[in-house]
Amino acid sequence: MTRLVADAAEAAALLRAGALVAFPTETVYGLGADARDGRAVAAVFAAKGRPQFNPLICHYADAEAAFGDVLADDRARALAARFWPGPLTLVLPRRPGCKVDLLAGAGLETLAVRVPAHPVALDLLRQVGGPVAAPSANRSGQVSPTTAAHVLAGLSGRIAAVLDGGACAVGVESTVLDLAGGGAALLRPGGVTAEAIEAVIGPVGRQLPVTAAAATRSLRSPGMLLSHYAPSLPVRLGAGQVAGDEALLAFGPVVPAGAGAMWNLSPGGDMEEAAARLFAGLRWLDAQGARCGLKGIAAMPVPEAGLGAAINDRLARAAAPRG
Repeated sequence: MTRLVADAAEAAALLRAGALVAFPTETVYGLGADARDGRAVAAVFAAKGRPQFNPLICHYADAEAAFGDVLADDRARALAARFWPGPLTLVLPRRPGCKVDLLAGAGLETLAVRVPAHPVALDLLRQVGGPVAAPSANRSGQVSPTTAAHVLAGLSGRIAAVLDGGACAVGVESTVLDLAGGGAALLRPGGVTAEAIEAVIGPVGRQLPVTAAAATRSLRSPGMLLSHYAPSLPVRLGAGQVAGDEALLAFGPVVPAGAGAMWNLSPGGDMEEAAARLFAGLRWLDAQGARCGLKGIAAMPVPEAGLGAAINDRLARAAAPRG
């Protein structure tokens, strides 16, 4: 049963324990999970009913906390000084040693970060003591929620609690600006206008159409390239057997023997655990392969149900022809 709470300390304790808590920002209510907890992050996708591993925005109590997880250049710091707290999300390279789970960033080398301008959200973030990953707190395809009642109407019974902070002031999602590639690209319009951003850092490009992005490979947005989320080793799908010169990405309690290295997404067949361990597993097997001279990664079948569809989508992209 989903509880309606008014105490940020109670909500923070739930988040630190791995539960999902919706909370208000100045834009819309977010569906929060501890961004360092891969299983909690995976539960966000399941709760929303749209198991697609798009990057989630990580929310922080202040700019320096955010910049502890990403590499901020002078432009990012200037924008933070002007618009944070506020409805601007910056996509920046992850710092080495960043503790945010890979699933929160969809396995990419970048992270979307912001500091919300809502006193309840900031109080919550300070009490959590770390980043909170949060998309909008609604079921997929539904209107984004701007009150606690909206959240309960869509997610009651699917999350632990809603922290009630009244109605959201802005009511439209944050602007997302990609600064990770050296340029500046507006990935999503929102609460901060492009003109206001350009007044601080100069000209800003707009997101390319999907076909152009696929051709130029210029954007860091997921789902735009066929070959994506790919380790350096080739990936073989649907593996029922494994060779000694292959690493095995396993799933479930029964796995073939003989792999040069193995990572089991979930020995118990739990989809949320498997989703939480997918990107870390691919990276670990890739590193083991390089260390041990393995020739590829064999991926066992994963059922399509629930989060399995998203897992299989990412594996298909990892296995797609390179070039």
